[in-house]
Amino acid sequence: MRQWNRRYGWALVVLALFIWVQTGHAAGPYQVGVYYFPGWKGNQSSGGHAPWDRLKTSPEREPLLGWYPEGEVSVAEQHIQWMHDYGIDFAVYDWYWAKENKPMLEHALAAYFQAKNSHLVRFSLLWANHSSTPESLDQFKRMVAYWIKYYFPKKQYYRIDGKPVVFIFSQEQLRERAKAFGMTSAALFKIANEMAKGAGLPGIFFVGSTEATEYWVKDYGPKNGYDAFSAYNYHRGFSGKYLPNKRFSHSFGELDAAYRESWDWILKESPLPYLLPATSGWSKKPWGGSKDPLHDNSVSTPETFREHLLAAKVRLNQYPEKTKRTVVICCWNEFGEGSYIEPTKTWGMRYLEAIKSAFPDN
Repeated sequence: MRQWNRRYGWALVVLALFIWVQTGHAAGPYQVGVYYFPGWKGNQSSGGHAPWDRLKTSPEREPLLGWYPEGEVSVAEQHIQWMHDYGIDFAVYDWYWAKENKPMLEHALAAYFQAKNSHLVRFSLLWANHSSTPESLDQFKRMVAYWIKYYFPKKQYYRIDGKPVVFIFSQEQLRERAKAFGMTSAALFKIANEMAKGAGLPGIFFVGSTEATEYWVKDYGPKNGYDAFSAYNYHRGFSGKYLPNKRFSHSFGELDAAYRESWDWILKESPLPYLLPATSGWSKKPWGGSKDPLHDNSVSTPETFREHLLAAKVRLNQYPEKTKRTVVICCWNEFGEGSYIEPTKTWGMRYLEAIKSAFPDN
């Protein structure tokens, strides 16, 4: 028995080392991710205003670091350290591709790459494709080539089944853009995977955002090359049927219920894995407010956010294979939309403490 235990122990060590080599990180029982909005560098917003200016009308949202210069390495290093210390495994950067065939708002990623502690937290991309790009197959291929050259080779890149993970903000928008130049999402993904394999990668793991509706979950997504589902955020819940007149949430309790409804239907009905989306709340008041003003009351507290995460954890345990025990939180720093967990002067570290409390072993 002692010899068996010794062999078993060495097997666990070897397995842990293998995971470390493959990912650059020790494996925890859960994977906790967070979306990162790179929108806080000066003079990049419309109207000529620095992005923090509009937030200063909501001083309760001021970051603990103050109205900081995003893109500076010291800021990235502090963000990374906080994420690591409180159990966040990877950050998914909102990522944009311009008509001129170059990335936009890449400053936060550039700072992450220069950070001395970047090995502590992995990174991934959310292709924010709610724009007019791609306008052609050539433009799409140039974008994928950029991913392959500048992002995918990095050891910190977040992978599933050995493949670099790319989140897609909108299945519908990609479908329509591909259709405009005679392609389909499936054809584009096939080309992207061939390009990745040509560079020595096993392919790309594409995660499509979806609401809990029959068409996107059971029909379109599985037939068009997606490997899994998730979402950036939800505003209301569905159970298979899209109800256009269903109103948005008017409190965080309603928003939490909408997520739970969506989680449960997708987990039951989806033929693909589902990386569980979670939220810290919603209030778009600094950016002009929501069309339904009462939707901006969907603001959490650290306590209600923790309960939301614990509800997600129940689903991760119930469906460990389908969820890959992964939750992706919206968001680190969507201050304009009220979805943020980054430490603020109002709440301090309490949102991060809620994550650590919900996932103490991470």
